[in-house]
Amino acid sequence: MLVARILLIVLLAGTLAVDMPQASAQQMVSVAREEVNLRSGPGTRYSAEWVLSRGFPLKVVGRRGDWLQVLDFENDKGWILRTLTGSTPYHIVKVKTANVRIQPTTSSRIVGKVSYGDALKTLERKSGWVKVQRDGGLRGWISRKLLWGW
Repeated sequence: MLVARILLIVLLAGTLAVDMPQASAQQMVSVAREEVNLRSGPGTRYSAEWVLSRGFPLKVVGRRGDWLQVLDFENDKGWILRTLTGSTPYHIVKVKTANVRIQPTTSSRIVGKVSYGDALKTLERKSGWVKVQRDGGLRGWISRKLLWGW
């Protein structure tokens, strides 16, 4: 009788574990086309709320069929067709202006500036800094706290 109760408890615990949502790692994607529509719902029948450019990073928060529900760096939510996204890491500038430096330190030479909303390809990460490249060639390091993405 005791063995039967223990077996029942084990089976119930296993069933509950299967039904519980699994914690998953945060998934990020980036826009893989020149311009794409971010829609209000999962399908082309829903209105296009925003137009996003290549490289724009997005956090995946849900899925429905081939559509991804995503958040951007301003916490705006929308839907994008999965095939329009890629896995190349990008960051977006979340401050008015950020210095791009030759080395990952505030004492290194500034090689350029980037502005709020600029999407930058992620090349490397090092202790609170991100090495990025903008389309057109500007390449250097920016403090991670000035960026959003992966």
